[in-house]
Amino acid sequence: METGYTAAQLRAAATDAVRAPSLHNTQPWRFRLRDGGIEVLADPARRLPATDPTGWGVRVACGAALFNLRLALAVAGTPATVRLRPHPAEPDVLALLRPAAPRRPTPAEQALYAAIPRRFSNRAPFWPDPVPADARWRLGEAARAEQCWLELLIGVSAVAAFAEIARGAHRVLERDPTYRAERDEWVRTEPSPDGIPAAAGGPQGEPQDLLPTRGFGGLDRAPGRDFEPEPLVAVLGSPGNTAVDQVVAGQALQRVLLAATDSGLAVSMLSQPIEVPSAREQLRQSLGRFGTPQMVMRVGYGQPGRPTPRRPVDEVLDLPVAHP
Repeated sequence: METGYTAAQLRAAATDAVRAPSLHNTQPWRFRLRDGGIEVLADPARRLPATDPTGWGVRVACGAALFNLRLALAVAGTPATVRLRPHPAEPDVLALLRPAAPRRPTPAEQALYAAIPRRFSNRAPFWPDPVPADARWRLGEAARAEQCWLELLIGVSAVAAFAEIARGAHRVLERDPTYRAERDEWVRTEPSPDGIPAAAGGPQGEPQDLLPTRGFGGLDRAPGRDFEPEPLVAVLGSPGNTAVDQVVAGQALQRVLLAATDSGLAVSMLSQPIEVPSAREQLRQSLGRFGTPQMVMRVGYGQPGRPTPRRPVDEVLDLPVAHP
């Protein structure tokens, strides 16, 4: 495919790319067609200054969108080669996709692609059913396929040690009034194409909870619907913590999330211990892993829910101007 991608191919693939997760559902990405290639760009106007001062969350979110974009193009029979941070003078351009040789999609690509519209963060309590070994193995393989690692914390002592780190990070963040105001600004009580709908925010945290919750919706929980006492906690990490590493981690995150969705699992993300540098380092040391933790997930089985809204795809596209 020597002529490059078309505007129609970009629009079709970006429709799937925007289903990726992002902090507070800010959707901090743009997609541009340039010289037949597709570029994935960070949108600095949608970075959260208090929650994400370094832009880590933006780059992870854009990496997740990039993975969806790759999948969509592959399933359409027009796979891409990818270069990360291709233009040193343009740091907001996080990836460049160019057409590779056309081929049929693999069954694995088709299964992950079918999971894109069904993936969402489930912030409600999960059922007590344990995640079986084969599903846990599949999540680890998904991370490894994208050059990252996934550490599963299983058992009371391992989860309790993590919970202490997570609660400490949560307390640090909650003491910052700017952080709290920023979080509240992205809670939506009326229909909106971005942000977290209050109904999807999960139940209000209570003292007996093992893991901290953001409290987006502040909903009262039903009697007896406490969070699971022994959750499966998964820590995703990358070899380093450069901007490229963070984009790579975003791709791995999305692959893990789609593998979980295809396996019938529910997932919610716990980024508080990643957002506080001291907690992140404490977590890294506790795991004894080489590299940097990039996201924490709670994994299990839960009541079906629905994805959060997305902006119209044309709002995030930069297409070439048609000259008369």
